[in-house]
Amino acid sequence: MDESMVIPAFAGLPGAARLDRSFDVDRLVADLARLRHETWSRQRSYGTDGITTVAEVDWRILPLRSIDGSIERTDPGGPGLGDFQDSSWLDDAPYLAEILAGLPAQLRAVRLMALGPGAKSWVHFDNKYGLAWGTVRMHIPIVTYPEAKLFIEGELHQWQPGSFWFGDFTRMHQVENTGTETRVHLVIDALPSRELLELFPAEFRTPEVLEQILIGRPTQTLDQADAARLPVRFQVPESFTDWEEADGEFLTPQKQLAAAVELRDGSPVLLLDGEPAFALVHLGEQEFRLAGWTEERTVQLPSAEGAQQVRLRTRRGSAVRELAVPVEAA
Repeated sequence: MDESMVIPAFAGLPGAARLDRSFDVDRLVADLARLRHETWSRQRSYGTDGITTVAEVDWRILPLRSIDGSIERTDPGGPGLGDFQDSSWLDDAPYLAEILAGLPAQLRAVRLMALGPGAKSWVHFDNKYGLAWGTVRMHIPIVTYPEAKLFIEGELHQWQPGSFWFGDFTRMHQVENTGTETRVHLVIDALPSRELLELFPAEFRTPEVLEQILIGRPTQTLDQADAARLPVRFQVPESFTDWEEADGEFLTPQKQLAAAVELRDGSPVLLLDGEPAFALVHLGEQEFRLAGWTEERTVQLPSAEGAQQVRLRTRRGSAVRELAVPVEAA
């Protein structure tokens, strides 16, 4: 299945939209100058099995927010035992930190991305990193030149320093720099919120479009009564553990894995075949998303004593697919 196909509600929308904020270019450049001489590593992608490919072109990253705050993680992250935290580099970028703190959304990865002279990416799409699956990707250009180009579905985009842009990178896109200077953007991934969507043009906020956007819920504290009911044991379809699976694949007959949710160091963790696989983030009512990911897939545990089912869910916009599996005896 080609996940890059535009969802009907989005088909009439542009592949990018300018958002209703702008930023001080001199302050952006001053923060960048403090970080220019640090180690910028090549862009890496992230797949189900971890980091899978390293960019062959001069496309370098300085992570300001990453899984566990690692300064080594240049990828956009994904589900696992870690979650997003600020990196130490952000301490040297006070204006960028101020911008991030002012965004009304839960942040995921935040990276300074530098496209070097002569660099040209392949034409590609970013699987499930879009509004329908609970991620919004935004750009703030800091340094750019006419020779630095972004194409989304073949349309040329050259965003100017200090402007604020949304790009739908689940569509086919490509970047290239035919000049002699490096282009640098601040690239922000976040969970869409209704407050953040107020910065979008009105055409992105019609009832039809909003129905297709997966809005992120705030995290909730797991209360003591719910924690006391752990561990919970059940079987999970193998493909449910693969966030890149085709929509609905986990509902088909397939191999089952032994799963359990239990507390490790006071926090809920999903174990597969006895090994910790994913930290869990509580959304309320005993429903959890995978740490490092969105509500694209969640696990809901029984919310009362004696309840006998765990509900596995995937979402695309407001559409929900669900599989109820029985709780197994401890």
